[in-house]
Amino acid sequence: MRVGVFFGERFEEIEALTVVDLLRRADLDTETVSVSPTHHVRGSHGVEIKTDLIISEVSISSYDCLVLPGGPGHPNLEKCDSLMKYVKRFPKEGKYVAAICASPSILGRAGLLEGKKVTCFPGFEGECKGAECTGKAVERDGQIITGRSAGTAVDFALKIVEVLSGKEAAKKLATSIHYDHYEGV
Repeated sequence: MRVGVFFGERFEEIEALTVVDLLRRADLDTETVSVSPTHHVRGSHGVEIKTDLIISEVSISSYDCLVLPGGPGHPNLEKCDSLMKYVKRFPKEGKYVAAICASPSILGRAGLLEGKKVTCFPGFEGECKGAECTGKAVERDGQIITGRSAGTAVDFALKIVEVLSGKEAAKKLATSIHYDHYEGV
């Protein structure tokens, strides 16, 4: 399974880097992709990373899952037309879109959340148009996986692993990092 984690300026570091780290530990083919014209992207707390690729270098259709970290820079993901084209297509094609914190609002504005159970950063519920916002740490409804906040990044990443590689893989990963809160649900 191939996963693209997308980075825009002012991304939330915990949400993005925790997911990348855990997906790679689970042996999922995970690439970091900048939606800017440069490989260097600065997070909302000043951490600068160098992504594997920039958006113009990647075939987004080759991924099985797209991950949208949140943070104050989440609108930069939504402004990327080439990314949004696939965000809208993936659920229809049986592929996954995972969004955490403020980024589920991107999915709401794209019309992907109608009738879905989702979670998001408190205060963004109104932008998750058509969804039932549960306030849980993580929700998965069909092809959409959502996480509440930076504090739930491990749960969010484990849910992605579970969906792409199975519950046993997620449990094994949780055990390997001594994470006692994984419920596998």
